[in-house]
Amino acid sequence: MPKASDILDRVLVMEMVRVTEAAAISAADLIGRGDEKAADAAAVEAMRAALNELDICGTVVIGEGERDEAPMLFIGEKVGRGCEGESPAIDIALDPLEGTTITAKAGANALAVLAIAEKGNLLNAPDVYMDKLAVGPGYSPGIIDLNKSVTENVAAVAKEKGVEPSEIIVCVLDRPRHDKIIAELRGIGCGIMLIPDGDVAGVIATTDEDTTVDMYMGSGGAPEGVLAAAALRCVGGQFKGRLLFRNDDERQRAYKWGIEDLDKIYDLKELAKGDVIFAATGVTHGSLLEGVKKLRGGKMTTESVVMRASSGTVRWVKSEHRKT
Repeated sequence: MPKASDILDRVLVMEMVRVTEAAAISAADLIGRGDEKAADAAAVEAMRAALNELDICGTVVIGEGERDEAPMLFIGEKVGRGCEGESPAIDIALDPLEGTTITAKAGANALAVLAIAEKGNLLNAPDVYMDKLAVGPGYSPGIIDLNKSVTENVAAVAKEKGVEPSEIIVCVLDRPRHDKIIAELRGIGCGIMLIPDGDVAGVIATTDEDTTVDMYMGSGGAPEGVLAAAALRCVGGQFKGRLLFRNDDERQRAYKWGIEDLDKIYDLKELAKGDVIFAATGVTHGSLLEGVKKLRGGKMTTESVVMRASSGTVRWVKSEHRKT
């Protein structure tokens, strides 16, 4: 029986791009149509069909929800053609449409996202909030700390970058729950990139010099935190995450999933271990990737990125598709 790492070497790096491309193309038909559920459903169906064409035995560990909440790509679902044979076990984290509201409103930075690793190497995170703090590559280990204040974290990054704290740009999800973070950043004089949705893209922006984003702060979905951590594992950068629980039901759900320390701060390698591969395709145009473009004659173009932790390789893939 081949090892999972052998299969990652031979097949999945580019096959993953085909999977995210399929989801992005399907969702693109619903850009600006005002129907979040329809856009998400189209992406989910296309991604599931593409995954089931692969010669793997994959288990969805981050997906569309638990079995009773999602008809497809639910947590625990098996995908791929290899589950009846000797294909290796692979864990899959996915978001077929990261930015459903963005897509419905034709906003920026909607993505189709997928990460894979050998079995047991992606945190099986419950669908709760996660407090997140991220910085791009090139900084000393431990430069960011969720136990420190916004001001302290900004000051540490600014000092190492050799600039004033007011020159740091921080990406924050535009939500009322972040009013205190935003106010503290304003007090420092930082630049703030407020995004309406899509915090996976927000975290990845810290790795791209073209975006000018230095840090990401704030809370968002824990599953998206695992996906963002998978991307940072591949290209460098640092990420800290702490699960946030609003009620006893969410705490009990975490215990059920095997999480014993509810206050634990997770670092990058605790969220995504081993040889991780991350892929994303743009649905709408954004700072990271161009969206799906529809051309004459039934042609379309997509732009994707695929990254691998073991090699640090980042591939940018532009593809032309023709509807048949």
